[in-house]
Amino acid sequence: MASTTPTHIGSTPPPVSAGAKSTGRAGDKIFSGLSKGSGILLLVIMASIAVFLTYRASIALSKNQGNFLTTFDWNASANPPVFGIAVLLFGTVVSSIIAMAIAVPIAVGIALFISHYAPRKLAAPLAYVVDLLAAVPSIIYGIWGALFLVPQLGGLNLWLDEYFGWTYVFDKSQVGVARSLFTVGILLAIMILPIVTSVSREVFLQVPRMNEEAALALGATRWEVIRMSVLPFGRSGVISASMLGLGRALGETMAVATVLSPSFLISGHLLDPGGGTFAQNIAAKFDEANEFGRDALIASGLVLFLLTLLVNGAARMIIARRKEYSGANA
Repeated sequence: MASTTPTHIGSTPPPVSAGAKSTGRAGDKIFSGLSKGSGILLLVIMASIAVFLTYRASIALSKNQGNFLTTFDWNASANPPVFGIAVLLFGTVVSSIIAMAIAVPIAVGIALFISHYAPRKLAAPLAYVVDLLAAVPSIIYGIWGALFLVPQLGGLNLWLDEYFGWTYVFDKSQVGVARSLFTVGILLAIMILPIVTSVSREVFLQVPRMNEEAALALGATRWEVIRMSVLPFGRSGVISASMLGLGRALGETMAVATVLSPSFLISGHLLDPGGGTFAQNIAAKFDEANEFGRDALIASGLVLFLLTLLVNGAARMIIARRKEYSGANA
C-alpha cells in the first residue's frame, strides 16, 4: 500500500517565488502609475481649457461697454461693442429645467419597467431600443423637431393658453409657430430621455437580489419592494444619470438652433417665440463674428463651462452628504 504524506491543518503554504512576487509588484506599480497619470492628465486638460477661456474672455470683457451679466443685447462686432448674457442665461436655465422636469420622471419609470416589470423577452428589445436612441445624432433630433414637433405643438400651446393661461407662464401673448423655449425644453427632454433611462436601468439592475426577496418574504407588494429597496439603493445612480442628461441639455447646440426662433428678449411667457441659449448663440454667430466677437462668444462659453461645473459639483455634494443614497449599506 502506497504511503501518503499527511496534510496538517494550518500548515504554511508553499512560498511564492521571488520572480512571481516581483512581477506582481511591478504590475501594480505600472497600473497605479497609469491610473494616477490619467487622473492628472484629466485635471491638466480641464485646467488648460479654463485658462484658455479665461484669457480670451478677459480680452472681450475689458472692451465691453455693457454689463456682461445684465445686458440684453449682443452686438460684439459693433463699435463700441455691447453684449451681455442675461437672455442666454435665462434661456439655457429655463429650457434645461423644462427638459429635466419632463424627462427624469419618465426615464425612471421606463427604467423600472424594463428592470422589474417587463418580461425578459420584452425587456431586452426595449433596452436595446433605448440604447439605440441615445446614439442618434443631435442634428437628426433637430430636423425632426423643426419639421414634425413644432407644427404638432400648436394645438398643445392653444390648450395650455386656454386652461392654464392664468398662470402667466402659459399665457400665449404672441401669435406664431411654436418656436419657443417650451418647445426647446420638450425636444431636449426627448433627447436626454434615453441617457437617463439607460443609466438608471443599469443601476436598478444592481440592487442586491436578497433585499428584494426579503421584502417579498415579509409580504411587501411589488411597488413597496421598489419603494423600500430599489429606489433607495439606486438614488445616487439616478442623480448621476440626471446630471449626465442635464449636461447634454445645457450644451445642446444644433437641435436648439434648428427649433428655436432666437431673440434677445426675456419673457415669462414660455409659449411665445424667442429667447436663446449659450450653445445656440455660439453656433449662430461664430461664423459671422470678427476676432473680438469670437472672444465675446468664448466669454459666454466660459459662463456655460462654469455653470456645468457648478451643477455637477452640487450633485456630487448631494450624494456625498447623503450616504444612504449610495446603496453601500443595502
